[in-house]
Parts: sequence; C-alpha cells; structure tokens
Amino acid sequence: MSLISAFPAIYELGSDFYDDVQPAKFPKAILRYRNQNAAAEVGLDALSPEKWQWHFHDFHPLPENIKSPLALRYHGHQFQHYNPDLGDGRGFLFAQFKTARGLLDLGTKGSGTTPYSRSGDGRLTLKGAFREILATETLQSYGVPTSRTLSVFETGENLERHDEPSPTRAAVLVRLNHSHIRFGTFQRLAHFQQSDNIFKLVDYCCRHFYPSLQNLPPSQKIFELLRAVAKASSHLAAHWMMAGFVHGVLNTDNMNITGESFDYGPYRFLPEYNPAFTAAYFDRSGLYAYGRQGPVVYWNLYQLGLALQVADPSLNIEEALDDFADDFNFSLQQNLLTRLNIKPRFETTQSDQLLVAVFKFMDQEKILFEQCLFDLHSGANEERLRRSPLADKYQSENFRPLKNLLADFEVRSEKIARHDYFKSNKPCTLLIQEIEDLWRKIELEDDWSFFESKLQQIRSFRGVYSD
Repeated sequence: MSLISAFPAIYELGSDFYDDVQPAKFPKAILRYRNQNAAAEVGLDALSPEKWQWHFHDFHPLPENIKSPLALRYHGHQFQHYNPDLGDGRGFLFAQFKTARGLLDLGTKGSGTTPYSRSGDGRLTLKGAFREILATETLQSYGVPTSRTLSVFETGENLERHDEPSPTRAAVLVRLNHSHIRFGTFQRLAHFQQSDNIFKLVDYCCRHFYPSLQNLPPSQKIFELLRAVAKASSHLAAHWMMAGFVHGVLNTDNMNITGESFDYGPYRFLPEYNPAFTAAYFDRSGLYAYGRQGPVVYWNLYQLGLALQVADPSLNIEEALDDFADDFNFSLQQNLLTRLNIKPRFETTQSDQLLVAVFKFMDQEKILFEQCLFDLHSGANEERLRRSPLADKYQSENFRPLKNLLADFEVRSEKIARHDYFKSNKPCTLLIQEIEDLWRKIELEDDWSFFESKLQQIRSFRGVYSD
C-alpha cells in the first residue's frame, strides 16, 4: 500500500469540483475479471479475494485514500451540442495513487446513482463491462494510450435497456487511468464564469500531469497547458487511426486532459478501410466517423480553449493549437512505421508518402484493414504476402506503387519480425461480429472460456506495436 497517498490530490480542488456519494449495494458478487498487471502498478496485486471484493464491489475505502466516493462535476458538448446536465451519473472517483508514471485514478462505472444520474439507474450492463474489457485490452496491445479495466463483478441485478435485449445482466467496473479531468470539467467552470476555479484546475493539471509548466506565469501556463493537451490528444487520435479504432461518441466529456481513451461505449474496429465508417447506430450524420476523428478532436480542443479563455481572455486559441495538424500527421506516420516494424533506409525517404500509399491501396482494393497491416509487417516480404488470405490483392497493379515505396524502408527490429505472432496467416481482430459471438456464449450458456481465449490472443501481440 506504499503507493497510496494519505492526502489524495483531488482534495486540493475542494468541494466545488465534486459531490460525496454512496455506492449502490448489490445482491451478488461474481468476479468476472481481475487485472493483476494493472493492480501491481498501484500496489494492489496482493489483495486477497475477500479484500478485492471488499474494495471493488462493496467499495469500502482503501486505507489512507479517498474517504468517500466522489462524483465529479462536468458539462460537455455531445455531438457538438452543449449539455449542462452532465457529471458522473453512474460512476465516481474511488482512489488516487502516486506512482513512477505520475498520478493515477481509480474510477468506477455502474456503481449506483449520483446527483447527475438524470433519472437513470446508475448501473452498467454486464455486456457493457465485457465490451470495455475487450476494448482496453486490445488498445493496450496496439500501444494506444488507454485506461485499463481493473475489475469487473457481476452484481446479480437485471436491467432494462432500450438498446439491448432486456432484462439483461448487470455489472460494476473499476478502471485505472491517469486522470478523470475532462475537457467538460473546464467547460462547466466556464459556463458558471468561475475564473478562479479555472485557474485552480489549471494549477492542478500542471502540477500532477504537466509538471514542467507549473512554475510559469498564469497566462503562459494556460497557453502552454492547452498546447500540451493538444499534443497529447493529437497523438491519441493518430493511435486510434492506426489501430483502426472508431471511438463512437467523441464528445468533449469523453476526452481527458492527459490524452487517454477511457469510458468505452459503442466503439468499433474497422473491418475494411472506410473513412466514413461509424461506430454508433445513432450517429446518422457520420459526425464521429473513422476519418473525422482528427478534425473532431481539434474541434473539441477548441472548446477547451474557449473555456480557458473565460479565465484568460487574452488566450490565443488558434496559436496554441497551431501545431495540432502537424503533430497528428507526424504521429500517424510514426505509428505506421511502428505497426509495420520498418524505418527509412535513406535520409531522403518520405514517410508521409508511404502513409498516403497505404491508405490509397486499402481504399482501391477495399481491403481488410488489420489483415493488410499484418501482411505488410516488416516490409513487403514475398513469402508473407503469398500465404496471406489476401494474396491476390498483392498481385494487383494497385499494389505496385506501395510495393515500390516499401523498398525504401528496412526492418527496424529483427526480434519483432520473428515474433511468434507473425507465424500465423491471420491477425487477431476484434470486429463487431466477433464481439457478439463471444457475448452470445456468455449470455446463453454462461460460458466464459471463449472470452478468456480471446484475451490470450489479444495479449499475445502485446509489445509488438509499442514504441
């Protein structure tokens, strides 16, 4: 327990930022998932099964940590329409830790009603928790900055939902990530013209997440914080793109100031390359389509800038965000090189041309996104391309320009090139039908073995796509 702080950082902000709440009491506690790796990072891996349930199902406070769960206050733009009726409606901040990687939060999902539940039941479906485990595990294996699911208990309750066959089983989830301070946290303060609290929150964010900025004068601190958040967010969006990930509900309350994914709803992974592919059935305009994620993140950052401007009217938002497009494009290029395990052979080699060529080839051939990147790993190896299910695509004229460009790159890591993961002809994928098939075994037979097997597959390529 040495990582636990006797004075959790969130208390520095004061009661204007949160409400004390009580967790729900659940009739059953069936442990469905325990993430020992994430637990070890915050010194909780040695907890007995009884203690694990005591803290992450019953929600008795951890020693010397947050005394009572805190529902955080925030607003936000939902599908680019401002909504002041938000806040933690089915979750709360449960604990904070000081680690070598900085401040880490434990937050919940499905833990009961709060002042912000908006007539909801404050619960999470077991299917929603199951999907979030798969999302966080998969994105971690792709090297995407993401929250990690720490714990899931099935709670023995039955829920009514309009978008799932009901009644459906319930669960409570605990996640670990760097921050639950959202863009919408600042927007709420701006909505109420609370300049002093905006400055307080800026100081908090700099102190705990961007410490190199904490001694700057107030106006410069705000400017540099916005720049830093923009840089982190541009890298996140680029990681999503190269993982073929479509967020689904990319609202300002679903983006945090450390540039991590969290709180997964109707996400999807691309089947074929398609910039217009959307994840949420209710996104009828395609606002949050795969190919729009970069521009949408920029739009969200601009709203953050407008909120900060309430405290500092002199803030030049455009200047603070001026590097976003370049950072995003550069990160896309670097992520592609990492995914393909290659590096430029010559100083004049242009990685941006390769990026364009890869997406152009995928578009021309309507090719499976993940299979294509898997096949091109460590360069256009003839033997790998011949045994691919898409071998005929690599014989087309459309592939020739990409193949010629790949000749200007060489293998970056021979060790990664020989990884067992690439001995197969097919990559591990997480397409929607696979998720539904896994869930059906749980829903109908309570058979979790296929889910456990899928987690092993997902973890089998961990580290392959990380810098």
